[in-house]
Amino acid sequence: MEQPYDFDADQPLSSEALGKRAAEALAHKIDSLGADRVAAFIAEPIQGAGGVIIPPANYWPLIAQICKERGVLLISDEVICGFGRTGNLWGCETFDYTPDLITFAKAVTNGYQPLGGVGVSDAIAEVITTSGGEFAHGFTYSGHPVACAAGVATVSIYQESGIVARVKTDRQLKWASAVDSLRDHPIVGDLKTTGMLMGLELVRDRSSRERLAPDSEGSLYCRNQAIDGGLMVRAVGDRIISAPPLTISDEEIDTLVSRLRTALDQTAQHYGINEH
Repeated sequence: MEQPYDFDADQPLSSEALGKRAAEALAHKIDSLGADRVAAFIAEPIQGAGGVIIPPANYWPLIAQICKERGVLLISDEVICGFGRTGNLWGCETFDYTPDLITFAKAVTNGYQPLGGVGVSDAIAEVITTSGGEFAHGFTYSGHPVACAAGVATVSIYQESGIVARVKTDRQLKWASAVDSLRDHPIVGDLKTTGMLMGLELVRDRSSRERLAPDSEGSLYCRNQAIDGGLMVRAVGDRIISAPPLTISDEEIDTLVSRLRTALDQTAQHYGINEH
């Protein structure tokens, strides 16, 4: 499916037009296949490992409408976005849509134990419980007591500490403000944040949007400079992405941004690009 992202386009669309075009691509695909042959559409609220692709505000509500009109289930993959990463408990809340199912993992145990799960709507639960027969869901390692104990403890901390609310009202504002200082760097062609997620696009020329180097070489170089400088970031394609802890302090945010700026400066110098 088409990403709701057009950085490489010769004439990028407005945010609203881009969201509409990307959503309509799903409608056309379902219609071409036949809605009776499409069980579900599954995607992340923000494409995480794909480069932190943050969609336009109208994209997800349109996707939800398209799925509902065609009787196609909508599955929100919240493995990365869930549990506060976008400023709400679930990414679907941030982008204002209601899925039929939610998949989650990772932050449900804060990474201390491997655990994942699926949340379903009342309508789906009713079908499962009333359709007759036995619903076999007890696999060998399902409900592992140690992993579940870690999950219960972690969720309790989320509920009692107000971490998610603090991300929404405080942390994401500081994070966005600090990271925004990198927007005018000569090799940053695009930068977006939502909650405690950030993705930036590396370019050789900001006006033409020419890529910094072939085969994602530039982002790998920048990532390695950041790691050498004591900062863990990820290179995905021509993008550098970061997802700091939800509990990160002001001082730590400033340190992170400073080290990333240094890595960008080193990368610009390596490729012979003048710094402003």
